[in-house]
Amino acid sequence: MDKLLFTPGPLTTSKTVKEAMLHDYGSRDSKFVNMVREVREKLLTLAEVSQDKGYETVIIQGSGTFGIEATISSSVPRDGHLLIVINGAYGHRMAKICSVHGIKYTSLVFAENEIPTIEKTEDALKNDSSITHIAIVHSETTTGIFNPIKEFGALAAKYNKTYIVDAMSSFGAVPVNVAEFNIDFLVSSSNKCIEGVPGFSFIIAKREKLMQCKGQARSLVLDVFAQWEGLENDGQFRFTPPTHSLAAFHKALEELETEGGVSARAARYKENYQTLIAGMRKLGFKEYLEPEKQGYIITSFLYPKGNFNFKEFYNSLNEKGFVIYPGKLTQADAFRIGNIGQLHKKDVEALLQAIESLLI
Repeated sequence: MDKLLFTPGPLTTSKTVKEAMLHDYGSRDSKFVNMVREVREKLLTLAEVSQDKGYETVIIQGSGTFGIEATISSSVPRDGHLLIVINGAYGHRMAKICSVHGIKYTSLVFAENEIPTIEKTEDALKNDSSITHIAIVHSETTTGIFNPIKEFGALAAKYNKTYIVDAMSSFGAVPVNVAEFNIDFLVSSSNKCIEGVPGFSFIIAKREKLMQCKGQARSLVLDVFAQWEGLENDGQFRFTPPTHSLAAFHKALEELETEGGVSARAARYKENYQTLIAGMRKLGFKEYLEPEKQGYIITSFLYPKGNFNFKEFYNSLNEKGFVIYPGKLTQADAFRIGNIGQLHKKDVEALLQAIESLLI
């Protein structure tokens, strides 16, 4: 029996999603091409937009970071300047991407337990008119904090800046209206809240901004415009597509619809989160973030006082069939527990019982 994955992805998937990968597809198979078309359309629906409203979906082979790198390296022109609003490791990763590609960027860094402010971000825009793009992480899985992407979208629109959102760990479980939030590029991946398996990332892009990417890419493989052009012209990927991952994702999207859509999935994840928090507090664990800052995707817990050995704790839970996640904080010792994937309240309760047994 598979272990339960209390992580931010890869994560526990349904049996039927796994079974969708039991079939082989050629990259030019009409059934597969139609499947990809449906996936692209359904992703726009989840984002509450459509092609008719001027939006497109681009699928990029590889992990979520591939999608982030493709977006940044394709959308920021040679004379562009990206302002990255950072309060965790994944914001810093964007800065590293810019450094590797020689893209001009400014890091506006906040503490890992602090929600970035509009005021400081607006000051940065006022102080440097060369800034052309703004990027931020929605659900920063370093801590589990939710950043106010709608408010930052309004700021980007006010100053006419291209707006990039890393929605890796939130899209599909947190309602996001891409048009209403003024998002130009939203990036997520197959193995997160939509509950597919690893293999590709996807970009939901405003068509007007996507067209501006033509000829700007700094990479052959991670060329967002060229990838879209191929998919749009004949439904084909430029390079070998992740056929099995896409088949699983197609099924996962169907199961998301059956569950009741984004709001229903959010409700299940919130119940998982509330059950986890109540149980962990009862066992003496403390969250790193204040409750008002904490999202319901993943939670960082501080090491308890005393002779706590995370490696032993992790291995013991693993042996019992539960996989958690190490911490990523720079200022405190912590570990993380995710609430997403094909997990339910009873699974969280089973994890809590396993943790309690280790504390006796």
